[in-house]
Parts: sequence; C-alpha cells; structure tokens
Amino acid sequence: MSKRRRKKRQGNNKGLSMIAFVVVVFCLVLFVRVQNLKSQSEELAEKKASIEKQIQEEEKRTKELEELKKYMQTKKYMEEVAKEKLGLVYPDEILIEPSND
Repeated sequence: MSKRRRKKRQGNNKGLSMIAFVVVVFCLVLFVRVQNLKSQSEELAEKKASIEKQIQEEEKRTKELEELKKYMQTKKYMEEVAKEKLGLVYPDEILIEPSND
C-alpha cells in the first residue's frame, strides 16, 4: 500500500472516531435531559393531584356555604337568632329563666 492510502485511511479513522465521540456525548446529554424531564413530570403530577384535591375540598366547602345561606334565609333560623341573641319571644310564649341559687 502506498503512503497516500495509509494517510487517507488514518484520516478516515480519525474522522469516524470523532463522529462516534460526538454521537456518544450527544446521547449522554440527551439521556440526562430525559431523566430531568421525567423527574419534573413526576413533580408536576404530584402538584396537579394536590391542586385537584384542594379544588374538591373547596367545592365541598362551597356546597356547605350554599346550604348555610339557604338555611339562614328560613324563618326557623330567624326565630333562633331572635331568641338566642336578642332574647325575643312570641307574645303568647312564657320564658322561664333558671334561678341563680
């Protein structure tokens, strides 16, 4: 073989080695990025679950407040407040207070 062909083959081998090195480095970088994205995805899934739980709790609380609002508009609630907080009674009612003995 002539010297020219040997140098050409050595040059090709260096080129292939360099390409292989770049591909390996690229694969390693890609692998690391994929792992980071997986961990971020898991964290976001946990946050999503937490937020959905909070939404359900707030919806339950909203229902309870709606029921309380409806109850507060009833005559029964108004009578209870008038008796407890204002001490009002119907004219035909007799109020018996406990003695302080």
